[in-house]
Amino acid sequence: MSTFLLEIVTPEHVVFSEQVESLTVRGLEGELGILPGHIPFVTPLQVAPIVVKAGGKTKNIAVHGGFVEVQGDKAIVLAESAELPEEIDVERAIAARERAERRLSATKQDVIDRRRAELALQRATTRINVSSRSKE
Repeated sequence: MSTFLLEIVTPEHVVFSEQVESLTVRGLEGELGILPGHIPFVTPLQVAPIVVKAGGKTKNIAVHGGFVEVQGDKAIVLAESAELPEEIDVERAIAARERAERRLSATKQDVIDRRRAELALQRATTRINVSSRSKE
């Protein structure tokens, strides 16, 4: 089966670098499936899990914003942060989700505080989903 190189990079380090068969990401316009030979493009990413298929196995990776660039036989995800399932502290993510939900239910808050709480909720939910999918 044909493959391409996928690199997931954060400002701190390279999270993932392997040959893969396919990649599914959630861009601003919706989900995008990337296979070998895909046309070149760059698009911003939402806070959402990405799905990687390699060696007949599927892996979910938590990605918290950034961009994906596809060029030739390579795809690069430049993420604000990214976590493999085994790196996720589920208890911490559940506590973060609960804090964000409490902040969102508060009656008085400005637009910036509300947006921060929404993003914190998205990040926590993404972490929980990626961790739970890796245990299936």
